[in-house]
Parts: sequence; C-alpha cells; structure tokens
Amino acid sequence: MLKRARVRIHKAFAEAGLLSAELLIVFIACLISLLTFSWMVKKVFINNQDRFDAHVFESMEQFITPANTAFMQWITFLGTHTFLIPANILLTAYFLFIRKHRWYSIKVASIALSSTAMMFLLKNFFSRQRPLIPLLKPAMGYSFPSGHSMMSFAFYGLLIFLVYKYVDNKALKWLLIPVLFALILLIGISRIYLRVHYASDVLAGFSVGIIWLVFSILILNRLEAYSKRNLRQVVEE
Repeated sequence: MLKRARVRIHKAFAEAGLLSAELLIVFIACLISLLTFSWMVKKVFINNQDRFDAHVFESMEQFITPANTAFMQWITFLGTHTFLIPANILLTAYFLFIRKHRWYSIKVASIALSSTAMMFLLKNFFSRQRPLIPLLKPAMGYSFPSGHSMMSFAFYGLLIFLVYKYVDNKALKWLLIPVLFALILLIGISRIYLRVHYASDVLAGFSVGIIWLVFSILILNRLEAYSKRNLRQVVEE
C-alpha cells in the first residue's frame, strides 16, 4: 500500500515537472514570436527599412535552379488553400466520424477558420504590396504577413501538438514532429524563393501562427473542460 502511494506521488511530481517545462517552452516560444512580429512591424512599417528583405533575396539567388524551383513549387502547394482546406476537412471528419471525438473535430475546424480570419484581418490592416520581382508569376492579395506561413503553422503546428500528446509510439512521435516542423519551415522558405513574399512577411506569418495556435488551443481546452464539467453535473443530478 505504502509502495503504491510512493509510486503515485513520484508519478504526480514527474507529470507536474513535465507540465511546467512544457508551459515554460510555450511561454518562451510565444514571447519570441511576439518580439519577432513587433520587430518586423517596426522595421518595415515604421522605419521603412528593406535591407533585410533585399539581402535574403540576394542570398537566395545562388540556389535558383530548375530542379529547386520545381521542388519549391510542390512544397508551396502544401501551404495553399487548395491543399489546406480539404486537409482540414478530412482531419475534422476523421475525429468526428472515425475517432468519434467531437472536441478534436471542433478544435481543428475552429483553429482553421479563426486563423484564416486573423490572416485576412492582418493583411488588410497592413496592406503591404507583394514583391515586384516574382520568380514565376505574381501572387494575389497583400503580402504581410505571409498567409502560407501563418496557415501552415496553424495546421501543421496543430498536427505536431496532436502527435506529441496522443501518439504513444516514441520512435514514431519523434520522427513525425521534426518532419512536420521542417515542412513548416520549407513552406515559408518556398515563398521567399519564389519571390512572392519578403522574408519579413514569412517571419511575421510564423510568429502570428505560433501565437494564434497556442491561444486557440488554450481557449478551446478550457471550453472543453468547462463543457465536460457541466455535463458531469447534469448527469450526477
């Protein structure tokens, strides 16, 4: 009995330590994202400096080849609405009809819709024009922040969260997380490579994507806990 109690206490302390570490990492990531976004806004819209963006474009020129261009076109497709809308619908349907977990399906749909709304709101607020030298063809809409970067972080970042929380196989978990994170970075890089976004657009998109994803998960988790608590009270009554 005493041994069992000790095991439970040790397990509780271990879980508390892990949770504290997770919260610290999330807090630092959000703080860095907020500072990065603020820096980009100050640099681009207040100081009107474009040396950073110009330097990144110049650095990218040495990597431009037909093969790299074809690869970047394929990578950038994975961050388009053409791909992400069906992907979000399929993920929502998976949790709704196969896993039968209503709250997961609500989380996927809510994050997808709210991040899209936030993206359009920010784009229209800043109204930055696209680069005038696209590698292939010009993109539509405003430039800041990058919608591909923001939406990719919202979708693939959510996948990272789900994999971390719910995939039990450690080998598979630590294979999928770096692959998904690398895909997010590559989608951002592809937008700069194709010259349809400035580097500052991409950094701002990543920053907003991280903050919005964390904020959305926290709010939705609280709503889920509140809903379950109310349901439990109704059942007990």
